[in-house]
Amino acid sequence: MNALTRDDPLPAPERIAGLLREHGEDEPVIVTVEDVARMREAALALRAVFAAEGLDAAVAELNGLLARGSGPLRLTAHGGSGPWHPHLDTSDDAPWGEWFLASSCLCLAVLVWERQRPPGGVCAAPGCGRVYLSLGSGVPRRYCSRRCATRERVAAHRRARAGGDR
Repeated sequence: MNALTRDDPLPAPERIAGLLREHGEDEPVIVTVEDVARMREAALALRAVFAAEGLDAAVAELNGLLARGSGPLRLTAHGGSGPWHPHLDTSDDAPWGEWFLASSCLCLAVLVWERQRPPGGVCAAPGCGRVYLSLGSGVPRRYCSRRCATRERVAAHRRARAGGDR
């Protein structure tokens, strides 16, 4: 999601194809400029789930996306080349944008179902805006990474110190 929504103009199809390969997509991975545009539309729609205030709002956003962009639940082994697993896209040859939206919705639905909490959030660090998954237990995360959290703590410390020197 972050790779699809952070760059302007659209990221190069080769970059997105490389990310898909890094995350386990089998060859051939052929991604066009139109595919990237459709995947960006899906990523921007999915951000609403991460930006939602609380579980009920995240579920409402997710249910809206499921109603809009998924086919019936089906099991596939991609023609016998992999283990059986669920899909919500319409076929094993669905366009990348449809696959990305449906697969992401399925994963987020499972996270909500299993954890009964929002699946993630949008980084609270000013200027960041990356989305992240909340996979741990305990206090909900506010930042996408330790780097953003540390940068915010240091900035807050400097602001407090500057205010105290006056």
